[in-house]
Amino acid sequence: MKLIVITAVKAFEKDIKSLLIKSKIPQFSYQNVIGYRDATLDAVGNNWFGAEMNEAESILFYAFVPVPQVDVLLDEVKAYNAQQEAKSKVHLSVLNIEKTSDHD
Repeated sequence: MKLIVITAVKAFEKDIKSLLIKSKIPQFSYQNVIGYRDATLDAVGNNWFGAEMNEAESILFYAFVPVPQVDVLLDEVKAYNAQQEAKSKVHLSVLNIEKTSDHD
């Protein structure tokens, strides 16, 4: 079991839900967040949000996922990002789970 965390700009919400379902991850949680980046530290081309603004409406997804689905989702996110023309991308992180109350 792994914990996945996905962050992206709010405009990608519907697409991320589709990627999760396509990857056979039917249960997940998400919430709206404000993403922040000090754009003065990077050139505009390296700016996570694709502009000089410091705050952006963003979305945060998280889910407990069986290991086989993690690689499927990772491949889906990589493919999605590769076809994006926008500077902003979907960011996926995977964390190890040591113990849970639901599984041995």
